[in-house]
Amino acid sequence: MPDEPNPDPSGDSRRRAYLKGLLRDLDALERMLEGGVLESGVRRIGAEQEVAIVDRSGGPFPIADELLRSLPPGPFTNELGRFNLEVNFNPIAVGAHALRDLEQQVHAHLGQLRAVARQHDAMILLVGIMPSLSRDDLVIGNLTDKPRYHELNDALSRLRGGPYELNIDGIDELSITHDNIMLEACNTSFQVHFQVDPEHFARWYNIAQLASAPVLAASTNSPVLLNRRLWSETRIALFQQSIDTRTAETSGRRMPPRVSFGTDWVKDNILEIFREDIARFKPLFYDIPEEDSLAVLRDGGVPSLDALRRFNGTVYRWNRPCYGVLDGRPHLRIENRMLPAGPTPIDEVANTALWLGLLRELNDTVGDVASLLPFDRVAQGFFAAARHGLHAQIHWIDGELHPARELILDRILPMSARGLAAGGIDASDIERYLGVIEERVRSGRTGSAWIIDSIAAAGSGHPSGQLYSRISEGIAERQLHNAPVHTWRTLSAHEFEGDQRHVSRVSQFMATELFTVHEDDVIDLVTNLMDWKHLRQIPVENDAHELVGLVTYRHLLRHLRRLGVATEESASESVPVASIMERNVISIASDASSLEAYQLMRERGISCLPVIENGKLVGMVTDEDFIRISDGRIRDFLDS
Repeated sequence: MPDEPNPDPSGDSRRRAYLKGLLRDLDALERMLEGGVLESGVRRIGAEQEVAIVDRSGGPFPIADELLRSLPPGPFTNELGRFNLEVNFNPIAVGAHALRDLEQQVHAHLGQLRAVARQHDAMILLVGIMPSLSRDDLVIGNLTDKPRYHELNDALSRLRGGPYELNIDGIDELSITHDNIMLEACNTSFQVHFQVDPEHFARWYNIAQLASAPVLAASTNSPVLLNRRLWSETRIALFQQSIDTRTAETSGRRMPPRVSFGTDWVKDNILEIFREDIARFKPLFYDIPEEDSLAVLRDGGVPSLDALRRFNGTVYRWNRPCYGVLDGRPHLRIENRMLPAGPTPIDEVANTALWLGLLRELNDTVGDVASLLPFDRVAQGFFAAARHGLHAQIHWIDGELHPARELILDRILPMSARGLAAGGIDASDIERYLGVIEERVRSGRTGSAWIIDSIAAAGSGHPSGQLYSRISEGIAERQLHNAPVHTWRTLSAHEFEGDQRHVSRVSQFMATELFTVHEDDVIDLVTNLMDWKHLRQIPVENDAHELVGLVTYRHLLRHLRRLGVATEESASESVPVASIMERNVISIASDASSLEAYQLMRERGISCLPVIENGKLVGMVTDEDFIRISDGRIRDFLDS
């Protein structure tokens, strides 16, 4: 038996040093709250814009580092995936033109980013989840190559002790396991920060929680993940499950997920949240703090609270409490993390306006919202909004359950307008941004609705990969004009005619709705399936969905010729599929190029290629697919 490994003393000491620093930061924050050190009476907003990078075919384009090398330093930075970037905007004092100034910042930075992207033949996409993402894009090779991201992947994988599991159902159903953190890289958001008074933090935070459901219902833009139509805001379910470190062994314990809406109203102050999170969640990193926060505070300085902020950055509340320092003054913020990116800057700022105005009005006229309804009903409303969008049912402060669309139009919009006016926002800007929300809600055309309507309008004649790549491209094209999403024309079937750009990879045009048989099934089943579904090839799977053979129409004809003129007795024999199937099946990977697939089929003289991913059958490519998608490259190959 091998010796047990010695514990890493440096790792142990680093862990203890970090935990000690974390607790000292919490102590320092408590003293700052008691001493009135934190900034009060100031209202600021800020935002972070996450974007996706796509190529000219609408597929994910992992060139973030290349773009960053061509961008000015400062606001632009990496995200988890190499096909994402983040843009950080300057804080803005809440006043007459705050919303307009925020939109102008978004336009200015996106303009810079798009100009650089064009140099790399890329486009920038604002959407909660890129519709064209596939499993092939979520490989560890597309993780941004920075130590912190690799450490995060290692830490979460270690805590899970097994693969990441994802189970989401909606119009379709998605149930997969994955071996790395890249599922989280599917999410892109527009995160809004709002600075609040420390002495009233609990009240503001509870109001933000209450406001979440109606604001999210009006703002959804993430209905598709891995070619499946799921929730109106699938990001909510995806993020919670992709960062979940709970395991089957702990499922009997009452343990909240690392991503959550919370479990109750806040009663005292921001310390209540931080203490709750430190008590429940293990740190993911144990970096030795660079300062002694209590010593800095004793010397009259302003501590950065790095250990606390680093820990807080790994606990993902949808309304996250934040501590920060701006121009030497410490302050507290609420970070709204629930809003998706896009569909356009004016849509994003309209969502922000709805949220900020509602917060201000509830603070001015209601105050203690925690006394009006149970927290569980607020949480239920949040998840109902994520799942159903404008079709959700939401409890409100009158204690009644309301259809989301009626609640927003009849109550939320007027309240938000009054709140923005009380905050000094210019009347024309209130009309501009809340007008976008009103028209969006009346029409029912959120970003999510546009995507779902475009899928339906395109018809069923397009393989899912090609369809969703075209949708991603269509979003990127429409965003350039900054017309709000409720004015967008949906994609239609004719926009796909002769469109060959979205089939560069096998995954973009392979058939994924497959009819298969087991090797122990009778041949009669194959005969009937070919007749019923007009098939010429049927894959043979085992119980683990592994490809073990292939039966083609030729195999069936040869079998019938051997059988000769069937008597009633011989026709009723139970002949297994295994007796006629081809066992040495040529297959291809889903991330292979379409030209590679075509060349392989031509060289081997075969009419179909099963598509394999991680040993499992995931699709099928046939010669008929190439007739349909034939482009210049294949015509050139045929002519050579």
